[in-house]
Amino acid sequence: MEPGAKMHMKEWLIAQIESGKYAGLCWEDEDKTMFRIPWKHAAKKDYRQTADAALFKAWAVYKGKYREGRDKADPTMWKTRLRCALNKSTDFQEVPERNQLDITEPYKVYLIQHGSMPNRPAEPPQTNEQVIIPAKRSAVKLLSSFLCCSLDNLLREHMYCELTGQKPQNQSPAPVTFISPALTISDFRMQVTLLYHGQRAMKVTTTSPDGCFIMQGIVPLGNERIYGPCTAQQLSFPSPSSISLPPVLAEAMNRLLCHLERGVLLWVAPDGVFIKRFCQGRVYWNGPMAKHTDRPNKLDREKTFKLLDIPTFLNELQSCLHGKGPTPSYEIELCFGEEYPDPNEPKTRKLIMAQVVPLFAVELLQRFNLGEIEEKRPTRTSNTDGEKM
Repeated sequence: MEPGAKMHMKEWLIAQIESGKYAGLCWEDEDKTMFRIPWKHAAKKDYRQTADAALFKAWAVYKGKYREGRDKADPTMWKTRLRCALNKSTDFQEVPERNQLDITEPYKVYLIQHGSMPNRPAEPPQTNEQVIIPAKRSAVKLLSSFLCCSLDNLLREHMYCELTGQKPQNQSPAPVTFISPALTISDFRMQVTLLYHGQRAMKVTTTSPDGCFIMQGIVPLGNERIYGPCTAQQLSFPSPSSISLPPVLAEAMNRLLCHLERGVLLWVAPDGVFIKRFCQGRVYWNGPMAKHTDRPNKLDREKTFKLLDIPTFLNELQSCLHGKGPTPSYEIELCFGEEYPDPNEPKTRKLIMAQVVPLFAVELLQRFNLGEIEEKRPTRTSNTDGEKM
């Protein structure tokens, strides 16, 4: 690297790890492919800003976002900036199953992606005429109605495609390169719909980047290592009495809910959608990565499962844009207490189901005009359309 050249985030972080200046920032493995990054919450009693926010502060200083003695110290914002930078970078991938968030000195683990160029100088500042995001060099044409939008606005709003060259004249099609599976997804929201015997009981859009619990009751405090991050959104099953059900079904549902107290934890990571089952009650699923489509897929207890693989989804989307494949699937279904898929019984007869839709996938398909993304509705709906019925 030339003297004075700015380091990329990957180079900068490796330099900080090797320096040994930051307690808890260290290599996770001998091959130096993964590293730990300290992740103590500012609300903890033993939080020490000078030590626990030191790395986050250093990144803010390096990026020119904080000037000592001139700007107000904001450890929460420093941490948010580094987290967002890690999530958006194609050089890093979080390894959720290695995270330890409920110990005295909590940390997250990130994998350093292979194949990137660690010793090149930083790119010059981007301009409106040339906006570059790392991508495969295979061009696809977007539909004309999509291209009628302002490309400047489009690129500000969207991170999934790359535009090179001059601005289009007279609405002429512009070459757009679809991003490779190395793209890091930054929209971790999910739309979760709970169905009781085919009737919609709740519909929620999650907001926490740590995902959500679907469960009966609430998560006990101080059990992050067992249950996952306490910042995950908690979605409690509504009472069966909240919708119109025959008494025999309501009674069966209440019996089932007693076994769903610890529920499941769902989250979207840069490489996919994951789930971990904690409840005593059995949980089955169907979706893009399900092994079977004509017989049940069971989730083992306290084991992490990948429900959707983002690189595969992006590859399938690129094939679709080239006319070489169907629109990729992304919807996930969970069935609590009953086997699913079940060729002998329609899902509208199942006591409790959840439909999970990762919103990054919906946004991508809508942006590329691959047909109207219709809400998947149950056969019967309750009388109102609020989040809880």
